[in-house]
Amino acid sequence: MTTARQSVSATQLFRICLPIVGFALFALTPLVPAWSQTPDPSQKQQQPQPAPQPDQSTAPDAGGPGADNGVIAIPKKAPSDEPPAAAPAPPAPVVKNPEGMANMNVRIDVPEVTVDVGVLLEKTGQFVPGLKPSNFKVYEDGVEQKVQGFKRVEAPITALLLCEYAARGMVFRMNMLNAAWEFTQQLRPQDFVALETFDIKTHIDVDFTQEHREIQQAIQQLAQESYSPAAFSETDIYDALYDALDRLDRIQGQKYIILVATGIDTLSKLTLDKIYKRVKESRDITIYTVSTTGLVEELSGGRMGMGASIRDMTLLQADNEMRTFAQTTGGQWFKPVFQGELPDMVRNINANIRAKYELVYRPSNAKQDGTYRKLQVKLVDDEGNPLRMQDEKHKPLKYDIIARDGYRAKQEVE
Repeated sequence: MTTARQSVSATQLFRICLPIVGFALFALTPLVPAWSQTPDPSQKQQQPQPAPQPDQSTAPDAGGPGADNGVIAIPKKAPSDEPPAAAPAPPAPVVKNPEGMANMNVRIDVPEVTVDVGVLLEKTGQFVPGLKPSNFKVYEDGVEQKVQGFKRVEAPITALLLCEYAARGMVFRMNMLNAAWEFTQQLRPQDFVALETFDIKTHIDVDFTQEHREIQQAIQQLAQESYSPAAFSETDIYDALYDALDRLDRIQGQKYIILVATGIDTLSKLTLDKIYKRVKESRDITIYTVSTTGLVEELSGGRMGMGASIRDMTLLQADNEMRTFAQTTGGQWFKPVFQGELPDMVRNINANIRAKYELVYRPSNAKQDGTYRKLQVKLVDDEGNPLRMQDEKHKPLKYDIIARDGYRAKQEVE
């Protein structure tokens, strides 16, 4: 009986203690996610439970479990004040030359040609005003050009007085001094003028200035020495003109040379062909020439003798050179015989220098090959016929068109 009571007592005790032991074992078991446990092969494999979906309303900024109280917890990133980085720009397209072709640079240079045109009455030398753009036709190498710019120009001038002062003859020196002095009398305050003289060398007596009194004082000084000049009898007009053209080429704008000389050259290093070529190549320079041999030629005309013939041939050649220098650049040639002709002559020079028609065009031949282009200017009426002029009595008037006969195109520099 005692044994039976004890057995019953043990059974009852086991039943009482079993829940307590099970609860204790459950409390001591660690919390491990079901998907991280290794199944026991001795036990029956259970169906895997689906992972819990995170709450979208409290989803973390980075990936990981929906809640941060599990065994594996990824900390949230601290919020940044920097704006999100911009997407990188797409790479620039790369253009490749065909195989064997080097890089090339393309430059477009559209040249312009400016032509100063004087229209003068043949009898009086008076400038003809009132012409319209449609009255002018410009031809380059025989091809008509389209005039795109037109205006009448009357502005201050930049002029170089280039005068022969040699011990060749008293009459030549006095004619030169009178012509130069008369020119200074008609200058305006804004004009820039320089004075150079030459015999076998060129002398800069007065550089470019607006103080015209200095030019006049230099002419007076030369006049005081003219009876026994400290000068040579030989002259180098070609070299002197060449140096003057080089000097004026460095000055911007339109320039003028007033060449007062006999035109006789005896000691130049340059030949006549070379100076002609240099005159043609000049740009924006107009030459007006005044021959000082008019009185001598008038007095010696028709005189017999071998010496007279040689002298006359020399003077005729000199006149032809002076005329060519002027006409090639659009200027005029004068050969006064008496001093009384000088005021009207110089007045014509001043009027022609200041009053011109300026025509601008872009040549149809745009090549920059350094070639010489021949120019021709014609006057036409509204119907395209040659322009005719007449006076108040309806008598026809002849006129001269004063313009340079050509220009040299620029040479493209590689």
